[in-house]
Amino acid sequence: MTERDTVEPAYWGEAKELLRAADPILAALIDAHEEPPLRSFERPFETIVHSVVGQQISAKAADAVWGRLVDVLGEVEPENIARQEAETLRAVGLSGRKVEYIVGLATECPWIVSRDWSQDSDAEVMKRLCAIRGVGPWTAEMVMIFALLRPDVLPLKDIGVIRAIEDLYNDKEALDSEQITAIAEAWRPYRTVATWYLWRHIDADPVEY
Repeated sequence: MTERDTVEPAYWGEAKELLRAADPILAALIDAHEEPPLRSFERPFETIVHSVVGQQISAKAADAVWGRLVDVLGEVEPENIARQEAETLRAVGLSGRKVEYIVGLATECPWIVSRDWSQDSDAEVMKRLCAIRGVGPWTAEMVMIFALLRPDVLPLKDIGVIRAIEDLYNDKEALDSEQITAIAEAWRPYRTVATWYLWRHIDADPVEY
């Protein structure tokens, strides 16, 4: 894929200062991994496909499959997917079910590309995306973080976020969703930014969707 322009959230600097003031643990984490910030290609359809590729497999395997898929498609756009044979998509390492989901996205949901998402609340985005076959709450949250740059998203089912919070706030002991949500209250309205740095605690390489 060729180099493309990316966008940094306008709120990033303000969010870092608020989080530093609100939480000394997070302040130290930001200081250790301050750069790079979250950046977005602002391509919700591509983010959904990327997230589907990564479902239920390791990050390393997902990166390999994604790279092969991009080599086949060029730009990850509905029309480029729709013209592929299912066998071609399976050959990059996608399961039959994931091929069904991705082809369904391309043929039934091309509106994702052109929709003005700025008119939707976070709850409306979640409802609209989770109505699509193959898209669950985690995938919808990745779209809100990486494509729409929503500032206050906390993906409670993301294993990296869970492990980072348990490691940093509970001596590696397990926490349930209610306990994690309570810890994260101090990070509002910038839980997306906190999430970005929690991922850095688990893996210094930036996440991209």
